[in-house]
Amino acid sequence: MIGRWRASRTDRVHRTSPLAAVPTPPSAGVLACRVLDPVNEPVRHAEFAVTDAVGRPVVSGGADPYGSFVTTVPAGEYRLAVSAEGYTPYRATTQVTENALASLGDVTLQVARPPELPATGDWEVESAHSSIGFTARHIGLARIHGQFKSFAGVLRVADPVERSAMHVVIDAASIDTNMRMRDDHLRSADFLDVERFPTLEFYSDRFVHKGGNRWAVTGALSLHGVTRTVTLDTEYLGLGNGMEGEVRAACRATTELHRDDFTVSWQTMLARGIAVVGPSIRVDLDVQIVRKG
Repeated sequence: MIGRWRASRTDRVHRTSPLAAVPTPPSAGVLACRVLDPVNEPVRHAEFAVTDAVGRPVVSGGADPYGSFVTTVPAGEYRLAVSAEGYTPYRATTQVTENALASLGDVTLQVARPPELPATGDWEVESAHSSIGFTARHIGLARIHGQFKSFAGVLRVADPVERSAMHVVIDAASIDTNMRMRDDHLRSADFLDVERFPTLEFYSDRFVHKGGNRWAVTGALSLHGVTRTVTLDTEYLGLGNGMEGEVRAACRATTELHRDDFTVSWQTMLARGIAVVGPSIRVDLDVQIVRKG
């Protein structure tokens, strides 16, 4: 009975080991590790990149819900890079041997120092190095990419930054999807109705730090005579110097708008057999700001 129990236990261990869980071809081994944060919780959004000894990409992917990463690679020497939003990247070199497990064990990522924030005071959007773009579906099939070419904005940075405020004004008539007929339709009374509503405006005084370089900027967007609450998922990129030495700050932000929320109807155009854009629109912003002179 003891011998049988031992054999059964050994069989269970074999079946649940990384080598049993991952198909291992001849001349290959298994590379594995688990990623934890400083309080020993798994980092579920960790990303892995494995390269060979000369830096050529071999395999990449994300962690499972337990922060683990397991992959099969040919026997050899490899470099593993682990990255995650808000953490300092981790790098290691390991040797994978044939039909064996090369485990780095538990890897603890350290919280990264967030980038320096802009100084308090008034800043303005530099339109020459900023863009407001959008992506929509056309008849539910092809994607339409467009932008607003004319806009202006100001940001008052407070201490703490969470009390800051911003105001952006966009010229509705400056919409550009690289097709004149479509742009004329978008400017018409069926959509933006630029004669009645010449601008889109966004005002926010709610800046919420989500950790690392992630922020949520929530405010009121006025479009087509309707005002709705919108949250920008924002990635702060830090400070830099321009060509003339001026200090500037940069960020990227995204949000999704639904045309029906702003009473931008397409029914009249469907009746005429013209479908311009789909019901939801993804907005992408790349913004640089400079101190207001």
